[in-house]
Amino acid sequence: MAEEDPFTRLFGVPAPWLFGVLNVTPNSFSDGGAFLGAEAAIAQGRQLMQEGAAAIDIGGESTAPGRPVLEAEEEIGRIEAVVRTLAPETVLSIDTYHARTAARSLELGARIINDVSALRADPELARVVAAHDAGLILMHAKDGPLPHVTAADRRYDDVVAEIAAFLLRQAEVAIKAGVAPERIVVDPAASSFISHDPEDTWRVLAGFERFVELVAPFKVMIATSRKGFMPIRLSERDPISQLTALVAAMRGASLIRTHNVAMARDFVIAARKMGLLPAIEGGTSWG
Repeated sequence: MAEEDPFTRLFGVPAPWLFGVLNVTPNSFSDGGAFLGAEAAIAQGRQLMQEGAAAIDIGGESTAPGRPVLEAEEEIGRIEAVVRTLAPETVLSIDTYHARTAARSLELGARIINDVSALRADPELARVVAAHDAGLILMHAKDGPLPHVTAADRRYDDVVAEIAAFLLRQAEVAIKAGVAPERIVVDPAASSFISHDPEDTWRVLAGFERFVELVAPFKVMIATSRKGFMPIRLSERDPISQLTALVAAMRGASLIRTHNVAMARDFVIAARKMGLLPAIEGGTSWG
């Protein structure tokens, strides 16, 4: 009998899994400063859990355009109390490219590391993940080795194939460092992490089924939530965020990273009821 997939075992339900975004930062593009204090961040994490998050993705540093680089010590200082409190209550994913932050968070009970540099900023991070038998998310970013978005642009001949090839190379780096292949997730990114041309993100979304096929057998995360490729005000982006994520899930994405877990949950429930996503045994309901 084949061993159960580690992510399905971790979350206890079939994909897609909702990752609620928790920015413990003063300068994140969508909610900077709202949850900088540990008490506020912990309360928000619990709210995301109640709304249906399978995991909480905690970040202590913004890599949006114009944001400064943060040292690991300050990053740990921002998130440590939050991780220590929430780790016994739910699955935690830590959005970091620092091996020291990853090691401390995994010691406190986090289960997944979400590296938006895809191991370019700190190669030691892969060995830390392997030592803890943790999950690893690798995100594409046009800039590197640090993932912070710069004014530099990127042009692609085939954006889907080129991002897939990059992520396959970085997944191989992780595997050589000892990370189990079945614990690796890849994320094609969106918006300025791809390029400053919004159409490149739409091309990735239009070709998402092909992208999933190219990066198989690795699982795929979709992280379009509130990103700037949508030509509308930030406060109005959630519905299109959920639509793009839902279509990506229908085309093979297993993880949905979202700021609005409640809305994402409702989209997934509706899709299951309409037969667009596999139904969960025992049914789903609003409540």
